[in-house]
Amino acid sequence: MASSKSTTTPDTSGQHELLVVGGGIAGLTAATFTARAGIETIVINDGESVLRRNAHLENVPGFPAGVNPRRFADMLRAQATRNGAEFQTGTVVNLTGDADEGFTATVAGGVAGDDKEATTGADDEDADPTRELTADRVLAASFPDAEFLDGFDIDTRTADGKQYAEAGELGRTGVDGLYVAGRLAERYHQAVIAAGDGAEAAITLIHDSDIPFYNDWVAPEGYWTDRGREVPPGCEEIDPTEQRARQEAAMAAMQEYFAAPHDQQQRTFPSLVDDEHNRLDWEQ
Repeated sequence: MASSKSTTTPDTSGQHELLVVGGGIAGLTAATFTARAGIETIVINDGESVLRRNAHLENVPGFPAGVNPRRFADMLRAQATRNGAEFQTGTVVNLTGDADEGFTATVAGGVAGDDKEATTGADDEDADPTRELTADRVLAASFPDAEFLDGFDIDTRTADGKQYAEAGELGRTGVDGLYVAGRLAERYHQAVIAAGDGAEAAITLIHDSDIPFYNDWVAPEGYWTDRGREVPPGCEEIDPTEQRARQEAAMAAMQEYFAAPHDQQQRTFPSLVDDEHNRLDWEQ
């Protein structure tokens, strides 16, 4: 059982509104929703998402021929960043606190204030020492290793070397202010499921924060107001000029993303190769 008190001296201070633990599909999707709702969101990411080890990603809505997983991951992170999420690298090894006093995450390795996806761990010579991050709320969406949640009264299940944390209704746990999503919550190992579960937990957190939220609708001008209705929270109306501008920006972004093959080769399972980066040798 993890201690309920921290034994490290923090070298990073500042109270965040939300800490998202995990920079995979569920975490990035959750961060997009919370940041867009105006919640100050920081994502802490440990290493490389398993998503990036795939050779080609199938079964994702909107990509009829599939999509390069590393490209998809880049796009998810760019979307979260565009909406205001911030990022650090490191491993959350312990979490303490509550919704009344705030949560404290003990972080090992990584780089505070890093704006790039983590590819190194605590043994990196440039990594920061153990530090602490504080937040009003926490949404845990990391790799299924729930040991850092041992200090809380949350049921866990261990299977095949992984430890899952039980998530109740809509991503809530039995601890106020603490939410769990994605593989950590033992959701199906599918990209679309992880994205949906991260979004669901994020919207639940938004509702629990008393932030008015309806739907993520950008409607044509007059959709509500021409019927004498107010534009619902989380929605907006745009005129034809703004609609064209957004469509053109979206097309330009997609053309840029898919103008050339992704330059990062995927990793295979680390135990299968001796190469220090665990890269496949495509020339063999």
